[in-house]
Amino acid sequence: MGGRVWLTEREKMEKGLWYDANYDVQLGEIRAEAKELCRQLGLTPTTDTAECERILRKLLPNMGRDVSILAPFIVDYGFNCFIGDHSFINHGAYLMDCAPIRLGSHCFVGPSCGMYTAIHPLLAAERNTGLEKCAPIVIGDNVWIGGNVTILPGVTIGAGSVIGAGSVVTRDIPAGVIAVGNPCRVLREIGEADSIDRE
Repeated sequence: MGGRVWLTEREKMEKGLWYDANYDVQLGEIRAEAKELCRQLGLTPTTDTAECERILRKLLPNMGRDVSILAPFIVDYGFNCFIGDHSFINHGAYLMDCAPIRLGSHCFVGPSCGMYTAIHPLLAAERNTGLEKCAPIVIGDNVWIGGNVTILPGVTIGAGSVIGAGSVVTRDIPAGVIAVGNPCRVLREIGEADSIDRE
């Protein structure tokens, strides 16, 4: 007769189950370490590129090659951020990486963007216990995300799409389109007529 399997709060988080996000000691320690690295990044002169790279590599072990990230930059854990080669993240980004956030290669993220994977209970009594669950965010290669964009849990944005500034992305966006608004909706496909040579 098999016994009950007890999961740690981190294991529950990784499985997308309800978990204690606020009061679990292990998760709190990991978040505190990540917060300290984010603080150090913000205090490091941008001219000290070697130190900025060292801090980012420690904070983001799954960061690709030739990635540029401008402070202030905030993550909850860091290890759940997967950032592709040659991507750029402008000032003020917050990647709430309770679940994985996967940013493709050659992505361009405008200032003050938020990517939020956490889902909280709707009933206040349950929310006040500190429980949450999370859903991943996936952003394809060559995506441009305008300034002040909010991306909600479970969203996938297809390769080559452009998300207009100030948009709130609540559902999946297909590849190769311009999408804007709150909630974010597809305007049209991107095509050869959009080339700067046609201006």
